[in-house]
Amino acid sequence: MTDPEIPAREFSAAPVPVAPGTPASAEGPVTDYDPAAPPPPAAPAPRRRRRWAVVTVVAVVVAGLVAGLVVWINRPPPPVLRPAGLAAGPSTANSITFRWARPATGPLPDRYLILSDGRAAGTVAGTVTSYRKAGLTPASTYQYRVVAIRDGKRSPQSASLAVNTLIPPVSQARLQGLWTLFVKNLGHHPVNRNGTLSWNFLPACATGPCTVVVAHVKDGKRAFKLTLHRAGAVYRGHGVADFGGCGPKGNKIPDPATVQFRIRVKDAVGEGQAWIATSLTGTMTGSYQYVSSATFYCTAASFKATLHGTPA
Repeated sequence: MTDPEIPAREFSAAPVPVAPGTPASAEGPVTDYDPAAPPPPAAPAPRRRRRWAVVTVVAVVVAGLVAGLVVWINRPPPPVLRPAGLAAGPSTANSITFRWARPATGPLPDRYLILSDGRAAGTVAGTVTSYRKAGLTPASTYQYRVVAIRDGKRSPQSASLAVNTLIPPVSQARLQGLWTLFVKNLGHHPVNRNGTLSWNFLPACATGPCTVVVAHVKDGKRAFKLTLHRAGAVYRGHGVADFGGCGPKGNKIPDPATVQFRIRVKDAVGEGQAWIATSLTGTMTGSYQYVSSATFYCTAASFKATLHGTPA
């Protein structure tokens, strides 16, 4: 006996209640929904995107550094500033000093070039801001300018500065060389006429003022020689001088005079490094003894004259 054939039973899942306002899923009903549950964690960004972001930031930084380096390399060097603030310092009869200011901004120069009357006079290091020059002429004015030099480039010239060497007193003047002395007679003796004397001053020292030996030159010959001793600007001396003898022309007899001289230097000028006398005044006094020959004689007499002299 066979079992009867049982038809398959049809079944379906029981419907699940859906919260009001919740849309139905296309896939079917939503199960196990809990509105109080926290949202699921966000999915992590892909690792490849993060790596590309870091590379981009590094590239931007490197590009900025390169650009800054290029700008720094191409930036022009600071200009070589013109020296300023020139001012004279202590001076002597034969030397001067002056100074100037350091650059207001920028690096120091390598050196300074000193110009005197437009010509190079010397150089000093860039850390030095003063200059001294010796071996100059007394009572003279010198013009100076300064140029800064850095890496072979020169600044404009500074403003011109006039610097003076000192004027020594006339008592320091050196009396030397050939002079012409103009004689003005103050007496009335016929042998004491106005005229000139040609004197050659021979200093007893190599430099500076000192005692001098006077050689009186007449007709190209030395007529007499005497020594003048110095005391400041005044020179004094005495001796025996032959001013031409006594008697008519062509028949004169010797008639030496005892003379005394007092001269004083009035003016001087700088020559090279020396301070040289250029003008003098003074007096000459003397006396003649009685002399005679077979046919004429000359009486004793005294005389006084003033002297004014300048270099010949």
